[in-house]
Amino acid sequence: MMLNLPIQKIKNNTAWVFPGQSSQKPGMGLDLLAYPFARAKFKQAKEILGWSITEVCQDSDKLSRTLYTQPCLYVIESLLAELIIKQGYQPCLVAGYSLGEYPASYTAGAFDFETGLHLIKRRAELMDQSPQGRMVALIGSNIEKLKVQISHTPNVWLMNDDLSIAIISGTLRGIESLLAKVEVKRTIPLKVSCAFHTPLMAEAAAEFQEILESVPFNQLKIPVMSSTELVPILDVARLKNSLIQQMYQPVRWRAISLLLATQGIKEIVEVGPGNDLIKQMRRNCPEFKFTNITNLNVLKPTKQCLKLTSQNVHFA
Repeated sequence: MMLNLPIQKIKNNTAWVFPGQSSQKPGMGLDLLAYPFARAKFKQAKEILGWSITEVCQDSDKLSRTLYTQPCLYVIESLLAELIIKQGYQPCLVAGYSLGEYPASYTAGAFDFETGLHLIKRRAELMDQSPQGRMVALIGSNIEKLKVQISHTPNVWLMNDDLSIAIISGTLRGIESLLAKVEVKRTIPLKVSCAFHTPLMAEAAAEFQEILESVPFNQLKIPVMSSTELVPILDVARLKNSLIQQMYQPVRWRAISLLLATQGIKEIVEVGPGNDLIKQMRRNCPEFKFTNITNLNVLKPTKQCLKLTSQNVHFA
């Protein structure tokens, strides 16, 4: 089966971006079972994880738990990217939002599918065991006033740099205290159970660093835009450092968007469930051409072609 993709095969100015946790959607990735190579990867994933990606993707409760969410997203986003590459498409640069930096690194050739999944499995286990916390998206808040209130509220951090939607992360008590002091139009609790991208993740990051440093990476074939250094990376050691630091540092996706524009990027392709990365980037860089590859549904079986469909947005 061939994809009818709205992107050209030869691109010197296209970046692929990969969403992170909270973008998950029940039923995602099931259509990939139409491909023998994807079925083989799902089987391999079950052997590594001890549970089925396709079964968990049909279980809303499990899919919202970090232990399951991260491997599911890694597998599905990596398979989508691999499928697109098999059709002859290639980015000139990749970037990922938090967890999305792993399928981005896989696409760049840093490691094979199995190695990446072993890393994500341990990352998810460590983060799932971290102290309980909350993450909440705030719409319609005054960013400067919010920063002042955060500075006076223990155990709460602003974990993104978007000017329209602020995401706060912290302990349950800290988040509750802050929400009582700020004025916002709308609050959206994210589907996570820990305070990601805060110092509360430092212990998990330190333990994961030992694991990551023991795993050999391949030379990168495509630059990965670091979410911590905010530069395109080809050096393996710097990529590993970025993957560690992003566990406890804020996600500066607005800064990444603006930097991509300085790299001569003209088109952004979001690979994975949801389209919130595109929504954020469109606010900051409306000059980009955007394409959303989230899911594959058979159009007409007789023609054996697939089309792209959209799914829900995400915030983290």
